[in-house]
Amino acid sequence: MTAAAAGALAPTLSLRGISKTFGAVAALTDIDLDVHAGEIVALVGDNGAGKSTLVKVLAGVHVPDAGGTISFQGRPVTLPSPSAAQKLGIATVYQDLALCENLNVIQNLFLGREVRPHRLAEVEMETRSWELLGQLSAKIPSLHTPVASLSGGQRQTIAIARSLLGDPRVVILDEPTAALGVAQTAEVLNLIERLRERGLGVIMISHNMADVKAVADRVAVLRLGRNNGVFDVASVTAEDVIAAITGATDNVVARRAATRATAPAHTGEVTP
Repeated sequence: MTAAAAGALAPTLSLRGISKTFGAVAALTDIDLDVHAGEIVALVGDNGAGKSTLVKVLAGVHVPDAGGTISFQGRPVTLPSPSAAQKLGIATVYQDLALCENLNVIQNLFLGREVRPHRLAEVEMETRSWELLGQLSAKIPSLHTPVASLSGGQRQTIAIARSLLGDPRVVILDEPTAALGVAQTAEVLNLIERLRERGLGVIMISHNMADVKAVADRVAVLRLGRNNGVFDVASVTAEDVIAAITGATDNVVARRAATRATAPAHTGEVTP
């Protein structure tokens, strides 16, 4: 979805003036953020920029300070707990994935969500697992494989699939490609695109600008706990985003990138 198209629709999730302090520390100050259905918004910023705190506010872990508003599907809401956020339709996949390595795929997907209380409806859960993974075009060799033997990309797939069991409208992914190889990263990025195709709003926290450019529609920058720009990924350069992250256009990263971009190509010829 383009930025213009997103602007024409009411956002699924909208934040206005969200702040969060811990004693004398202002972790977030007057944060605004919109996420539309069928849109991937990348959330970027340096360490300490407030990304993790914002994710925890949306996940119901932290209650924001008074004064701001959170709207979901057009109505004001509060997120007093993780269960409240999940029930509302906001699913969060943290970087540690929270999978049990000794359990297989089905057991991880339905851990704590068994179809029938006090009874494992194994056939029903296996059928639902195949349906869900199939909708995501996931590449899992067997549902009975222990998670410990799966690749990093496959584990991320299981964690994302598990988050969809509650039929969310917004999915938050915390560094979904961290520590993955090239092939596994491509697999996870394809999966994220499947979420957009399903009409979900996606917030992707990432430090990898290549991943952001590959799948995101817009990129929102946090700096020192404040908004520092929202950009259309199709038209913004990596240098512009880095400048917003660091808070200055004249920094060593931006200068080096600009120098490389304007330097003449090396022909391999030797000047006598």
